[in-house]
Amino acid sequence: MDKIIKNGHVIDKKNALDAKLDILISDGMIVKIGENIEKEGAEIIDAEGMYVSAGLIDMHVHLREPGYEYKEDIESGTAAAAAGGFTAVCPMPNTNPVCDNAVTVRYIKEREREAAHCRVFPIGAVTKGLKGEELAEIGEMKKEGIVAISDDGRPVSNGSVMRRAMQYADGFDLQVISHCEDLSLLDGGQMNDSVTATLMGLRPIVPAVEEAMVARDILIAEHEGKKIHIAHVSTKNSVDLVRQAKKRGVKVTCETAPHYFVLTDKAVEGFDTNAKMNPPLRDESDREAIIEGLCDGTIDCIITDHAPHHIDEKRVEFEKALNGIVGLETSLGLSITYLVKSGRMTLGEMLEKMTYNPSHILNLDLGEIAVGKIADLTIFDPDEEWVVDVNKFHSKSKNSPFDGFKLQGKAHKTLIGGEIIYNG
Repeated sequence: MDKIIKNGHVIDKKNALDAKLDILISDGMIVKIGENIEKEGAEIIDAEGMYVSAGLIDMHVHLREPGYEYKEDIESGTAAAAAGGFTAVCPMPNTNPVCDNAVTVRYIKEREREAAHCRVFPIGAVTKGLKGEELAEIGEMKKEGIVAISDDGRPVSNGSVMRRAMQYADGFDLQVISHCEDLSLLDGGQMNDSVTATLMGLRPIVPAVEEAMVARDILIAEHEGKKIHIAHVSTKNSVDLVRQAKKRGVKVTCETAPHYFVLTDKAVEGFDTNAKMNPPLRDESDREAIIEGLCDGTIDCIITDHAPHHIDEKRVEFEKALNGIVGLETSLGLSITYLVKSGRMTLGEMLEKMTYNPSHILNLDLGEIAVGKIADLTIFDPDEEWVVDVNKFHSKSKNSPFDGFKLQGKAHKTLIGGEIIYNG
């Protein structure tokens, strides 16, 4: 059945849309955008008082399946995504077994067809077993549907292996996503190097742990003339390294997550393990630099790094707690509240980093509102106030430092191919 989204404020910076318009959808595709569209027999989706954007895309999540379904699985993780306004997610390969072969990719795509509430685009491993030694079956995984490669959760410590990965991925037009962490500098660190760490008696993680690897991978990409995408940027110097590389013409893109532009390492006070993540929360100057990087275009994408953990893996001593937080159901609200409502970015600029940019980097042909494009859409109210309640999350896990935060901006309907898959 044809559908018309009526009375919504359509916003898409890529296609210069920022007005109250209707959208006609036929056979899952956008066929007309304009004022007062009418078609006999069409189903009406009333978006009065709402904004309509391209469906949100998260190019960095952990769905935990296969192997860690007690934390999250493809069904629950994509339900959380849909509730957060996401129409597509890209799960990282640090599963069990590792997604380093065609069979595991095929399994994930089969589970997408069976149980997913949104699109799932797997990311394959760079190296077999995430060991950083031997390249994984990149070509075979590409045939089964991977959209990038990464050893996320661990760095590719061997520079020669990373260089070969960039060369090999280029032949398949795949993006290499680098988890930047120099383990030789980690030295048992638990949180950001700061006064807070000293007062809490926790071993510090110096910013150079991240920055040294950012610099290395930029230089390799520059020498090879290949693409590199830097994951979860968190420090001022990392932002500046990417900024300067872009000015030199290096094919580098990068991402950050809401926790890095909302929180500082003070959130760890009281040994709150829900604020323990990797890379760690940084100081105020880093937080401000992340926002500046988003505003000036240095940082291309906002991702969640959604990392669910069972309560027993967080309710332990800080040193033993696993890294990571869930983020799919808070990302839109946090981004609107702390970037748009604060006056730092326009809504269109923010949304571009959650729609078109990740799609463009991964060659997904999504993330736009235009005639001829798939009708993956998010209908949301940017002004609605709500309070985060982790007990209402669709995710199996509740490890979020944002419980109790008052936010503005909430998804109400999420559509894939014109079909409503979340109706909040």
